[in-house]
Amino acid sequence: MVLLDAVSNRAMRVLGHLGISVLGSRTLAVRGRKSGEWRTTPVNLLTFEGERYLVAPRGHTQWVRNMRAAGGGELRLGRRAETFRAVEVADADKPPVLREYLRRWAWEVGFFFGDVSADSPEATLREIAPGFPVFRVAADR
Repeated sequence: MVLLDAVSNRAMRVLGHLGISVLGSRTLAVRGRKSGEWRTTPVNLLTFEGERYLVAPRGHTQWVRNMRAAGGGELRLGRRAETFRAVEVADADKPPVLREYLRRWAWEVGFFFGDVSADSPEATLREIAPGFPVFRVAADR
């Protein structure tokens, strides 16, 4: 699974750099909290109930820590870059977002969620919510 994840990430990076989005994929750029340098990673941009979200299927990663410190970043696709403000979603509000994320991308990231799926009970999604950061993508002000 680690090899598949690495290959998938690399493919998404290359396609994103070429301006090709796969099911909403983007390149997330966030300033490093210590270095101030741009750090990039491929992400799946989820549109759900009129809002856009970034979910961290690998948990509390470096990009999550950088996002919390920076308060926003850029979503890139080819030469286009959209600056945004990130609003972290409270654990209690995550279950419907996590369910939709799993419904759309379980084939790609489901192994990070273990036995949890889009069909899991609400209580299970509430249990795992603290381990999977979610950010609402808001207009940059």
